[in-house]
Amino acid sequence: MMKSIYVGNLPFTATEDEVRGLFEAYGAVSSVKLISDRETGRPRGFGFVEMDDSEALQAISELNGRDMGGRTLRINEAQERAPRPQRARW
Repeated sequence: MMKSIYVGNLPFTATEDEVRGLFEAYGAVSSVKLISDRETGRPRGFGFVEMDDSEALQAISELNGRDMGGRTLRINEAQERAPRPQRARW
């Protein structure tokens, strides 16, 4: 079963290949998605990695708090996004 991992506080210069390389030390990486701002296209400093369950848990415990490009990574199991409240349209 695949687990989605949240990877936060990434350097804005980080690439998907660099993030993949970081996680591949713990097992096969199914996918890497770095999030960019919709309007500007600039990186937002976080993303998601998908890996097999057991490998993901080890990667989370080993990589959380590690330095990458001068920034301390925040890594944990991704949570479902809470629904956003609907705004009134006038």
